[in-house]
Amino acid sequence: MEFFGVFAEYIPVFLEGLWLTIQLTLISAVVGFFIAVPLVLSVLYGNKFFESIAKGFISVVRGTPLLVQLFFVYYGLPAAGLNLTPFQAALIGFILNSAAYQAEYMKGGFLSLTTEQMDAAYSIGLNKWESIRYIIFPQAFRFSIPALSNEMIYLIKYTSIAYIIQVEELFAQAKYFASDTFYHLEIFLLVGVVYLILVYGVTFTSDWLEEKLQIPGFDVSHLK
Repeated sequence: MEFFGVFAEYIPVFLEGLWLTIQLTLISAVVGFFIAVPLVLSVLYGNKFFESIAKGFISVVRGTPLLVQLFFVYYGLPAAGLNLTPFQAALIGFILNSAAYQAEYMKGGFLSLTTEQMDAAYSIGLNKWESIRYIIFPQAFRFSIPALSNEMIYLIKYTSIAYIIQVEELFAQAKYFASDTFYHLEIFLLVGVVYLILVYGVTFTSDWLEEKLQIPGFDVSHLK
């Protein structure tokens, strides 16, 4: 009980840390998605030039640790004259990382479709990009929802390393609290529960969205 009495004084800063964690997760996931779409389209349907750029970006991001990417943005870009706040640096790092992984996840959704669907789209007078926009992409997105939700779950957990570049998100606030009060066990158990709640929220939303957008007669459970 003594822990909760001490913790009550820290609630406002914890809520600020939680809000930063949610912002990092949502903004990175949403902006990353809009970057991932042209990436995956370049890989699958682009010419050699755009395909090479997209594949190169995805390979570099997936082949290097996220922590290295955050350090590059936060410590490296200022050397080139671009000064960023810790939150801005973390946001850029998470967005680029998420974009690469989401592109790879969506690639699986596109590849799950048969080539006959593109041929059928051509047969009704659609060109290549109209076929992708109206026929291929809506289905591929539906099939990718389970994997994309996993990426958001990963982002929730990845945000905990942002404290290394001085972002005062949820985990950073927990460390400050533990250092000040020595309630290490209690605070990290509490923070773990908060992360579990956030993950459950994403899982619940993903299942709901998947059910709402499910294509009649097609079971996507095998794609999870």
